[in-house]
Amino acid sequence: MKKKVTGVGGIFFKSEKPEATRKWYADNLGLVCNEYGSLFESRSSDEPKDKTYLQWSPFDKDTKYFEPSEKEFMINYRVEDIESLVEDLKAAGVTVLDEIESFEYGKFVHILDPENNKIELWEPVDSVFTKMYDGKTTK
Repeated sequence: MKKKVTGVGGIFFKSEKPEATRKWYADNLGLVCNEYGSLFESRSSDEPKDKTYLQWSPFDKDTKYFEPSEKEFMINYRVEDIESLVEDLKAAGVTVLDEIESFEYGKFVHILDPENNKIELWEPVDSVFTKMYDGKTTK
């Protein structure tokens, strides 16, 4: 099976005042926010009992996290079998910026698209978020 993106895992953007931005979205649009932003909860159409998550986060305008991209945003895509995907991307000549990092909530790696947009790829472990944030998400 060809490796592919399975969904959007996060939307990250630079903000002059991240804390005030989170508060504005909570107060005016009803987002349930924490210190990172808002965790959006949804259900898989394949497995409706399983929850999946998307992280929405305003970052400080001076963040270095989006580098080497000079853009004001970064998208995180959910993927499966990140190790094989990275091998395929390298074979296709895609710029892979770092090694795969593993955390209890998933594996991550960063790549560049042809327009120098930094992209974060994430093989999630959604059950960790369910345990940590049950009842504290934007639905």
